[in-house]
Amino acid sequence: MKRKKQIIVSVTNDLVADNRVHKVCTSLEEMGFGVLLVGRKLKNSQPINRSYLTHRMRLCFTKGAFFYAEYNFRLLLFLLFRKTNVLLANDLDALTANYLASKIKRTPVVYDSHEYFTEVPELIDRPRVKQIWEWLEKKMLPNLKLCYTVCDSIAAVYHEKYNVPFQVVRNIPLSKNTVQSNEKEDQQKIILYQGAVNIGRGLEQAIKAMHFIEDAQLVIAGDGDIKVQLEELVRTEKLQEKVLFTGRLSIEELAKLTPTADLGLSIEEDLGLNYRFALPNKLFDYIRAGVPVLISDLPEMKAIVEKYDIGAISNSHDPKDLANSFNKALNNSIKRKTWKTNIVQASKELTWENEEKVLKSIFAEFL
Repeated sequence: MKRKKQIIVSVTNDLVADNRVHKVCTSLEEMGFGVLLVGRKLKNSQPINRSYLTHRMRLCFTKGAFFYAEYNFRLLLFLLFRKTNVLLANDLDALTANYLASKIKRTPVVYDSHEYFTEVPELIDRPRVKQIWEWLEKKMLPNLKLCYTVCDSIAAVYHEKYNVPFQVVRNIPLSKNTVQSNEKEDQQKIILYQGAVNIGRGLEQAIKAMHFIEDAQLVIAGDGDIKVQLEELVRTEKLQEKVLFTGRLSIEELAKLTPTADLGLSIEEDLGLNYRFALPNKLFDYIRAGVPVLISDLPEMKAIVEKYDIGAISNSHDPKDLANSFNKALNNSIKRKTWKTNIVQASKELTWENEEKVLKSIFAEFL
């Protein structure tokens, strides 16, 4: 029997909720690769059960410079002593170990950039830290041959900056997850935010907007750097009855929650190029679940929403303005009927099966 070509996929998270990486690994497995996904194990990490192999490292550090150094050192050792035909690095924070292992073992490396890493809001006000990441990026990216990212805007920036061609594989769900009807009568409406609970996601403003909303609850599904601060904000503003935090959910749990929403939020602030060019998983997850959306006036998301007419666009993050947008999007029955009809068509066109054609073209040469 012919031995499968092996690929090691690495990422810095704990694998539980990373839908993009899970879809990529599943597609690679279906192509005929033997897939091993490597991440890290946290104290509160949930068990995972995947069709492909997984390995999660227990690290001494969980954030900051020591975490990134320890992760890449441990990952480098792991990669050096495992047989593989291809390496796949997800994002800049996992690239160093993969890049060095590729050079040492003469093994090809593919790079999946989930975002414009050096322009994330967490680095905007930390110039020294940002310079380190930019230095690493400058040393490695020009030497890579196979790269892809999440949208055309980021691909264009990287190509112009490093003269490296980046293909585009968007964060679109599998078509087997069908659009569901979620119109509810005489029930409290749900405004849903799902994803990382970090700065610049418009969450503080969304919470304060709930002062002006009746008969609706804001559900924040996810975890991140500012979750504790947001929970305190809810208590301070006395909005405990109107705002619910679910914590981080697994891919399966999130798939059950999303279709229950009446409005899906993706209201990132324009804090640097990474958010300006955002085209996040959650937007496509809302579409797949049949949920009309409210987004920020940012180019990549706006292009999708306007093309298919599946939701509203907010030009302001002022809490009163957001509340007005929430109310209009929740209560305009004529608009909602149009949006929900259009979402069905959008979901037929926006499928992972279409996106993975690009993915397969990249990895086919290794089979």
